[in-house]
Amino acid sequence: MDDETPRTTTANDGGTGGAGAVAQLLVAHTGDRRRVGEVLIDEDELAAADAFDLPGADLSSEEISVQILAAQADEFTCASCFLVRHRSQIAADRGGRLYCVDCEG
Repeated sequence: MDDETPRTTTANDGGTGGAGAVAQLLVAHTGDRRRVGEVLIDEDELAAADAFDLPGADLSSEEISVQILAAQADEFTCASCFLVRHRSQIAADRGGRLYCVDCEG
């Protein structure tokens, strides 16, 4: 079927496409024909949502300072996931490239 072709209606959906079937399900579920298609908005939830900072917000004006430590003698960097791990987590050594137990497990 071509994406541009409009969908045809069937006799059992009331001639409204999928909307008739959805409305019938809502009436069956709520038992109230007046609430079908009604949109309820909880104002308290809307106000609470405005108070949250969403991930991906513009933080370009913020300054972050991080202390970077050199690799310790008992640590290695996994050649697969590039995480710094304790040497007890070494699972494989292939040609000098170390792999952690999570990547080899």
